Amino acid sequence: MTKALITGITGQDGSYLADLLLQKGYEVHGIIRRASTFNTSRIDHLYADPHINGVRLFLHYGDLSDSVSLVKLIYELKPDEIYHLGAQSHVRVSFDIPEYTADVSGVGTIRILEAIREAGVRSRFYQASSSEMFGKVREVPQTETTPFWPRSPYGVAKVFAYWATVNYRESYGLCASNGILFNHESPRRGETFVTRKITRAVAAIKHGLQHELFLGNLEAKRDWGYAPEYVEGMWRILQHDAGDDFVLATNETHTIREFLEIAFGRVDLDWKEYVKHDQRYERPAEVDLLIGDPAKAKKILDWEPKVRFRELVELMVDADLKLLAQPTAREQLGQLP
Repeated sequence: MTKALITGITGQDGSYLADLLLQKGYEVHGIIRRASTFNTSRIDHLYADPHINGVRLFLHYGDLSDSVSLVKLIYELKPDEIYHLGAQSHVRVSFDIPEYTADVSGVGTIRILEAIREAGVRSRFYQASSSEMFGKVREVPQTETTPFWPRSPYGVAKVFAYWATVNYRESYGLCASNGILFNHESPRRGETFVTRKITRAVAAIKHGLQHELFLGNLEAKRDWGYAPEYVEGMWRILQHDAGDDFVLATNETHTIREFLEIAFGRVDLDWKEYVKHDQRYERPAEVDLLIGDPAKAKKILDWEPKVRFRELVELMVDADLKLLAQPTAREQLGQLP
């Protein structure tokens, strides 16, 4: 049985990846941080499955800032594949906590790579790199050879992690790969990220639970795909014979304004009546345009996205409408006595 270790297993990508790997017959291990409240809601359904029910899914306490725990865990598990998805992943927040972002999202990658080397295992390693590394883009569309120009502490940390992965591949012969993933969304996206913030607000407004939505820059252009398809791309990257770097993207770009139009249009509302600007959500340095070319991934991995922009937005709105139709969800918003 192939054994995989996932950092960030409780996040959007980690939960979808756990779904995928368990369906493929893997034994899956995940690292979670100790917290005073449960934060496993995205993977709780896996324990409810009688065919899994903890038999092939195991969670371990750990932290990307603690190298000792990482070395110990990797030495004991000897995983065949390691998917490093854990990070401080909110770009706007990275401006508020830059040192923490650099330590967890950047140096945390070095800690795992060094743990693999110290433990003497031959795990295949996947680094979750980001389109935010391109920042002030030097060419359109962006490919695996486009120079980086990050525009946030998050982007800077991800550039560090990217080159650390390349360096350990070249220096120690590790089968280490970077997946440069452009924006990918789903109903499991965190509610502080702009796409889910919008679809959640659309559902709340439609249900009469919210009346306004505050956003920053509406003209930023992004390449948006569907998260479950992108985690399949991660898996395909680690099935490749050697470590390499791949862009996963749709090769389409859309503004946040377009996202609003489709999301509010899904429930027959005019977004202009509800959306207000708030300077607090503006970044000190903006990334104006991101659009990726996944030609290499299509050629080598036979990977390409199928869910397109409108379908993605509408499925997220539909999911939040269904969620907020449940009394328990409405109670959590503090809208029911």
